[in-house]
Amino acid sequence: MSNEQPVTLFIQCIVDTHYPAVAEAMVRVLRRLGISLTCPGDQTCCGQPAFNSGYRRQARTAAQHFIEVFENSEIIVCPSGSCVNMVRHHYAELFQNDSQWLARARNLARRTYEFSEYLVDVLRVEALGARFDGRVTYHDSCHLLRGIGVRQQPRTLLQHVSGMDFIEMRDSDYCCGFGGTFSVKYPDISDAMVTDKAKNIMATKADAVVGCDMGCLMNIRGKLSRLGSDIKVMHLAQILAC
Repeated sequence: MSNEQPVTLFIQCIVDTHYPAVAEAMVRVLRRLGISLTCPGDQTCCGQPAFNSGYRRQARTAAQHFIEVFENSEIIVCPSGSCVNMVRHHYAELFQNDSQWLARARNLARRTYEFSEYLVDVLRVEALGARFDGRVTYHDSCHLLRGIGVRQQPRTLLQHVSGMDFIEMRDSDYCCGFGGTFSVKYPDISDAMVTDKAKNIMATKADAVVGCDMGCLMNIRGKLSRLGSDIKVMHLAQILAC
């Protein structure tokens, strides 16, 4: 398969800094589909941490830089639902009193996609020839599900992975308790939430739990490890690249 429309990669900060293997897996999947890729070296944070913490001026500065870097791209793809949600919905809030930047933000938002959303909804791809021998469950991250409405797309892709036994966990759409700064500001509540999530994962007897946001997966991995579980924690791109 080939696709003439090039993709510009928007790499989430936590992936770029801590989990580059996720970005590399996404690149392998997209190249397997014959897609031309570019990755701007001057991209920085989309501004979500500042926005969520109430620092709107700093968030606008980050958002303006993001728009300038990406606005000439035809398609922008990111391995993070929360970052895509920021660009799609909160940029309009940041620039609601600036018509010029608001128009630029809205134009960019229409071309920005989360990884699984892009594969299924834009490319109409479901089977990628991936194989994973084992039992897998899936965690719905909050911004991905509630912010941009992506629920079935990751499941469709997983259900077409050869050798996989896919099983839904209880309360798959319950928050894991990460929430970026939430886990720092409210550690006890966050820990209680991720404990519930980890127990639901372990109850499936899965070999791996898969998600589409590394913030959630980092939090879940830490709790599973502290509970003595050896369940693998993988981003969807890593499964699809197998």
